Amino acid sequence: MRITPRKHEYQAVVDILVDPTFESPDQMAKALLKEMGAILQMRDLWVLTHRWADGSKGLNYGPFGSTAEAEAFAKKMSFGGTGRVIPLTSSGIALANHDGKAGWPGYCYNPQCGHPPFMHSSVGASRGQCHLDGCACDKFVKDAPKTKSKK
Repeated sequence: MRITPRKHEYQAVVDILVDPTFESPDQMAKALLKEMGAILQMRDLWVLTHRWADGSKGLNYGPFGSTAEAEAFAKKMSFGGTGRVIPLTSSGIALANHDGKAGWPGYCYNPQCGHPPFMHSSVGASRGQCHLDGCACDKFVKDAPKTKSKK
């Protein structure tokens, strides 16, 4: 599976690599694997489904990071029969839409919220308060808070 790193993803990995609180390489490795799993769970993936020329079920392959990657794999393997690229909706995104995903691009950056934009009311061309009971967010915060850079 080809993975194109995204800034917020590799920054989470860098944060673990430079964290001095790990007591052993094993602890760091476990933290890295958990973080990478959480990152990949937030991506939509694709699979290639296959049927032989006689109509019988073939094999299914995946996951792939894009439709182009799945199609290139099918072309290279040239199985015969027919194939379809099917999107897999990310379980991480489904959970994040339900529970919130604080600090993740596309979700509310309000520290009390983390919910997706569609959970917030519309106020003109922007988003207002969160609709979820128990969420104290009064306005959708689209961008991450700016941090001062050292000169």
